[in-house]
Amino acid sequence: MFVFLSKFLPLFVYPLGLACVLLILALIRSSTRIRSYLISGALILLWLGGNRWVAYSLARSLEWRYLPPDEIPPAEAIVVLGGGTEAPSYPRLFVEVNGAGDRVIFAARLFKQGKAPFILLSGGYITWLSQRGSTPAEEMADLLTLIGIPSEALWLQPRSQNTHEDAVFSAEILRQKGVHRIILVTSAQHMPRSVALFKHQGFEVIPAPTDFNVTENTWRDLWRFDPPSLLINLLPTADNLGLTTSSLKEYLGLLIYRLQGWL
Repeated sequence: MFVFLSKFLPLFVYPLGLACVLLILALIRSSTRIRSYLISGALILLWLGGNRWVAYSLARSLEWRYLPPDEIPPAEAIVVLGGGTEAPSYPRLFVEVNGAGDRVIFAARLFKQGKAPFILLSGGYITWLSQRGSTPAEEMADLLTLIGIPSEALWLQPRSQNTHEDAVFSAEILRQKGVHRIILVTSAQHMPRSVALFKHQGFEVIPAPTDFNVTENTWRDLWRFDPPSLLINLLPTADNLGLTTSSLKEYLGLLIYRLQGWL
């Protein structure tokens, strides 16, 4: 039930969902003044959530908490959290990567640099949400063996349905293997919550973030105030709205997980 509610209820808090709620309320209200307030509120939400200043500022506040060091120290295992792959479902003939696929590439790079002798791949799927036929853990293993990582170096954890379970179920395997120090690979935006969860399980965590949305160049360009830049940054876009939503998802996750005592 927690997994379902954690996926369903936040939809009414994110800008798009909340704007839709306000518009629906506007349709059923008879008062012209209240209707205008509700419509105005919906438009303001979509504009704020969809403009680049808000989206990039929120993303940066998460992504830059754990900036990668010049040299990542070695550990006993690399832990990669799922979310960067797409299942081989027709007409997709093989496992593909999505926007977070850098997780798999970065893990392979770290392994080939000798940073750890094993890679734990964590990620299951929610049956009522997706009938993908394979788990993210299995899909990442398929890609890693394709690029030359030996299968005997891969540990799979295919049971988890959220980040909390990623940490809990991965911890079971890591403790069985005698691992205490891990390199944690996930998207930079997702790293604050992930680090806190694995530290709560008692591990020494070396963050290895990837999949950055905000770089030094994009952040610098954001504050150019020539007319074309101002216009582009000011007008809402679906991409910016999606970035705002994913940032709010992480902040909401941090709050809920803390209230649950998981951090």
